[in-house]
Amino acid sequence: MEILLIRHAIAEERTLFAHTGQPDAQRPLTEKGRSRMRSAINGLRRVMPQIDTLASSPLLRAVESAQLLAEGYGLETPLQLPLLAPGGDFDAIAAWLAGHDEASRVCLVGHEPDLSELIGWLTAGSGESFIHLKKSAVCLLRCDLLPEQGTCEIEWLLAPKQLRQLG
Repeated sequence: MEILLIRHAIAEERTLFAHTGQPDAQRPLTEKGRSRMRSAINGLRRVMPQIDTLASSPLLRAVESAQLLAEGYGLETPLQLPLLAPGGDFDAIAAWLAGHDEASRVCLVGHEPDLSELIGWLTAGSGESFIHLKKSAVCLLRCDLLPEQGTCEIEWLLAPKQLRQLG
């Protein structure tokens, strides 16, 4: 199984958005974030031409990022997976992943530091974050066994600027 972990694109500034009185979960992407994500998707398609399953955190910025991915890949509406919201349970995420075909390419769109910690948990067996995903960055993990704690390997990690250069 190949697992793409993607951090959401650039969203409205947290402190400025707080003044709207809306919950942080409703914080949307900026136009700059949308534009850069579209460019990053063009580069991503060069190194990952197909995605079989696309899921995102239910927070708006992740949902909007996943919608851009769906458009770029010609996929149906992405699944909103509450497990990908900040503070999600890694065992539950692994169990959800295990329900997919071993040959599938699953893409998860979420948040920091959760995604970096999930990468650490899936690869090194520790929930510590030893990498940092910039907004719109992508990490590809390969799991030859069931995706569980310490069973995956990092294939590559691309920053948004690198993805845009590939596009």
